[in-house]
Amino acid sequence: MLSGTLVKIISIVLLLSVGIVLVLGIANLFKGGSNKTSNKLMQLRVILQFIAIIALVAFAYFFKN
Repeated sequence: MLSGTLVKIISIVLLLSVGIVLVLGIANLFKGGSNKTSNKLMQLRVILQFIAIIALVAFAYFFKN
C-alpha cells in the first residue's frame, strides 16, 4: 500500500503539473501563439485536472483516518 509521504508527493506533482500547463497555456495565448497550441495545452490541462481530482478523491477515500 502507498505510504502517506508517497501520497503527498504524488498529490503535489499532480497539482504542480496542472499549474504549469495552465501557465504555459495562458502565456501562449497572450503572446499570440498559435490557437492550435493553446487549444492542445488547455485540453491537456483538463485531462490533468481530471486525473488529479480522481487521484485526490481516491487518496482521501482510502486514507481517511
